[in-house]
Amino acid sequence: MPPTFVILGPTAVGKTELSLELAVTLAEKFSDSEIVNADSMQLYRGMDIGTAKVSLSDRRGIMHHMLDVLDVTQTATVAEYQRDARAAIEQIHQRGHAAVVVGGSGLFINALLDDMQFPAGDPEVRLRLEKEAEDIGTAAMYERLVTRDPIAAAPVLPTNLRRIIRALEVIEVTGAAPITSMRELPEVVPAIRVGLRRDRSDIDSRISTRVELMWQQGFVSEVEHLLSLGLEQGVTASKALGYQQIVSAIKGECSMEQAKEDTVFGTRRYVRRQESWFKRDSRIHWFDADSVTADDVITLANRIGST
Repeated sequence: MPPTFVILGPTAVGKTELSLELAVTLAEKFSDSEIVNADSMQLYRGMDIGTAKVSLSDRRGIMHHMLDVLDVTQTATVAEYQRDARAAIEQIHQRGHAAVVVGGSGLFINALLDDMQFPAGDPEVRLRLEKEAEDIGTAAMYERLVTRDPIAAAPVLPTNLRRIIRALEVIEVTGAAPITSMRELPEVVPAIRVGLRRDRSDIDSRISTRVELMWQQGFVSEVEHLLSLGLEQGVTASKALGYQQIVSAIKGECSMEQAKEDTVFGTRRYVRRQESWFKRDSRIHWFDADSVTADDVITLANRIGST
């Protein structure tokens, strides 16, 4: 069976470049290699500049999967990603190719690789909870979740209403909290997990540079176009970092300069959450982003007997 590699780490650490380098190197060992995206916002068509999606011309001829599979009005769910990304990897292996998963969405990565299960919900229960949230607010709904199951509430951000409602829905329908990756679950897709790290100050600087470049590349125009396609109606796409801030500026709720500053601040805060998430997984092999090469990753795989 050809191997599966995972290149993970926080935003702006340098995952894309290593994933491309690794895919090219693996193609020499196997008949070919293909890349599977594990960034939840790169699933959306048209969300290119703000997600730092690798352009078609920069993909080095490598086939990419799980990019541009949703309209901005659709909801990205972990369960659907798990199903479709696992199917993509299975098809890659059937072709005799190596698979390289790359991204920074920890929940999506764990759902893809591990035995994470997603109980069926109840649309009527969900609708009732959504109406209650409109009446009492997100904070009150989060407090309800904490009261009912503090363990289930721990990995959920107090501001993430969608995940709060989902947890409450599962608890009400099944009597048990949804399974999360607060602990390591059995691996379903065997993989070599490679984490990239940088000094905090380096990451912060790279984020500032990246956001400035996005504005120069036409990020505002991208958001304006997506608004015409229904971005504000999207449950998940509309909350993406940068997109949400630019929409606020377009609506006159803040200046565009403030939107840029808020994007930098929000991205840095998100990086802290990513680092906290990945730190829990003892199966990740960490490398310094500035010095790691594809050959280092291959050497690691040979040492643990995975190629």
